[in-house]
Amino acid sequence: MTPEQRILSVAPMMDWTDRHCRVFHRLLAPHALLYTEMVTAPAVIHGDRVRLLGFDPSEHPLALQLGGSEPAELAEAARIGEGFGYDEINLNVGCPSDRVQSGRFGACLMREPELVAECFSRMRDAVSIPVTVKCRIGVDDQDAEADLDRFIDTVRAAGCAVFIVHARKAWLQGLSPKENRDIPPLDYARVHRLKQRLPELTIVLNGGLARVDDCVDELQRVDGVMLGRTAYHEPYRLAELEYALFGVPLPARDDVIARLRPYVETHLAHGERLQHITRHILGLFQGLPGARAWRRHLSEQAHRADAGWEVVEQALARRAGAGLGRAA
Repeated sequence: MTPEQRILSVAPMMDWTDRHCRVFHRLLAPHALLYTEMVTAPAVIHGDRVRLLGFDPSEHPLALQLGGSEPAELAEAARIGEGFGYDEINLNVGCPSDRVQSGRFGACLMREPELVAECFSRMRDAVSIPVTVKCRIGVDDQDAEADLDRFIDTVRAAGCAVFIVHARKAWLQGLSPKENRDIPPLDYARVHRLKQRLPELTIVLNGGLARVDDCVDELQRVDGVMLGRTAYHEPYRLAELEYALFGVPLPARDDVIARLRPYVETHLAHGERLQHITRHILGLFQGLPGARAWRRHLSEQAHRADAGWEVVEQALARRAGAGLGRAA
């Protein structure tokens, strides 16, 4: 994994960053490192691997995010992931949902740095590709200075050199997973201090990043920026970042849709429903005239069993018509 490939990434997001979403994001962001949704280690070992781990070659570079707390299971799941062709294995130490708490993984592992270090060590020894950790700055009443330093230092001593840090605490008691994405205050300065203290580490900043200028500014202090909900709800922001960071010409949005067509038609031919792909592209025209007409037509028509590419073309036409009407 090159440093350039860590400058921009899209966060792993449950129910969102599936294989269809990632193919779409790749069209907008040719340099970005993409992440899967979190998959638990037991699911990888015992479940339908092709369904859980399959991906399109265009998605590279692509990281598999694993959830778990059993070192042997995580090592086996990492081996399987490498066998599928992933470019990185990432350990989730940041998800605050009730399900991950009951399973002793995710953000609650911030309290067990020695266990995380053991998990990392076993995973790293099992594969030849990079293994990384995604974490918060703390959980509940932890001290965001001392406890985060202890966590990072312990896992770093096991050999971890790349940390993706969501610059919020996770409140496991009293806040829902949704509230944990907004209510705990962002503390970018804490992540900056981490990078200053340990400059040899690769530190990627996650949490609340939305504006292109803010991302460019943060890259003066950290090694990479990871976008989450903004990349999903306003995906064209990825193209704008590609232009700002790498000089990639901004694509026309209609051209992006045209480039997606072969992928969509291939999956439709294999029995996939159109809505499973088009739900990820609803925000492409966010902020432009006709965006509502585009979203509405796809939302109302793509669920039909017989829905084909013509639904996308109709949505484009409705967007264009609505935009002209507004301009007039």
